[in-house]
Amino acid sequence: MSKEQKTTEFVVFCIENTATRLKKEGYDVFRELAKTNGIEGFLYPSFPTLHTQSKEYIVDEVLSYIAERNPAFVK
Repeated sequence: MSKEQKTTEFVVFCIENTATRLKKEGYDVFRELAKTNGIEGFLYPSFPTLHTQSKEYIVDEVLSYIAERNPAFVK
């Protein structure tokens, strides 16, 4: 698997696990992150650091990113 494939798989992991925590659909989290450049500007660049962390930590980081930009989405 190439680094790009691993990174994309990680981004999907982040989106789906964040959606599960929020009890939302994955597509809703994807759209929210896409609106705020969270996929290209946050998740992809953060892969080297975040992929070494626990699932809970990663989801907390994604939620923090979203909450800074749209607090209503995470409530």
